Amino acid sequence: MTAPSTFGLSNEARNLHWLLTNLVEEVPGIMSVAVVSSDGLMLLSSDPGRNAEAAAVAGTARPTGPKGSSADLATVVSGIGSLTIGAAKLMDSGGVKQTMVAMEQGSLFVMSISDGSLLGVHGAPDCDMSVVAYHMALFVGRAGHVLTPELRSELRQSIEDASIGSPQ
Repeated sequence: MTAPSTFGLSNEARNLHWLLTNLVEEVPGIMSVAVVSSDGLMLLSSDPGRNAEAAAVAGTARPTGPKGSSADLATVVSGIGSLTIGAAKLMDSGGVKQTMVAMEQGSLFVMSISDGSLLGVHGAPDCDMSVVAYHMALFVGRAGHVLTPELRSELRQSIEDASIGSPQ
């Protein structure tokens, strides 16, 4: 995976980018990842388009995630998160910790980070779900305490700046 530019970001933001990159590169079967704020905005992404470029350069056939942009994964993660939070309230079952959707050609995992932020992972059909969930929990444990309002604002701004500078 080609890491997104972290030039000009705070140490905390660079550390979160590093954690996300490690999650994607180190856990077999993870195709793409998105971190979404409580209001549905993407904060971090593994950028599946870059994964495809890296695989082409390396000569590998690693799957690249969902069709469409990384913003599509963020939208799905936000929607599923909202739906499960509503279901938990309706059923008076407390907070949602994790949601998993098993599909014929892959899996989708959504895990709460902090104050409504979510971690979403699109996994390959043959991924080991327990390994993916374990590594997601590690990411949440490491990222949750540093994902302050100031850091979320910085990450949103870096996404906006990157989208302005990239061709549409």
